[in-house]
This record gives sequence, structure tokens and C-alpha cells, in this order.
Amino acid sequence: MSTINIAQECGCFKRSELENNVTFDNKDDAMMKAQGMVNHMNEKFCGKHGFELSESGDNFSIAMKAPQAAASSGCCGGGHCS
Repeated sequence: MSTINIAQECGCFKRSELENNVTFDNKDDAMMKAQGMVNHMNEKFCGKHGFELSESGDNFSIAMKAPQAAASSGCCGGGHCS
């Protein structure tokens, strides 16, 4: 079993149809889904921050990384913006 975990759910994630702690029977399926989620989050979310994928054994974690250079003004509502 492989799980995809979102370390910190920002407002954009909460408003999206993406799900946290999704479990797959196959690690390859989980990796493909996790990569797709990261791409979607980096391309479609507000741009205040980016997201990166890490792997630990059979599990995957998506975490926020440093703010994007071209961030728009305003907050996505996740409670973590300065």
C-alpha cells in the first residue's frame, strides 16, 4: 500500500477537488497520481507558493516550498501567508 499525503493543506487545496491521504495498492500508480497532483497544484493554484514531491519508502508527501517569485498579491486563505 502507498499513500499520498499533503503535509499542509493551503486554501487552494481545500477548495480544490483533490484529496489528502489517498491510498493505492500499487506504488507506481501512487507515484503517477502524486506527480500529477504536484503539477496541477503548481500550475493551477494561486502561485503564492510552489509544491514539491518527496518519497519515503512506499509513501509520497507533497509539501509547500519557498514562495514563487511571481506570486500574486493576496492570500490563498491557508493561514500560512505572512
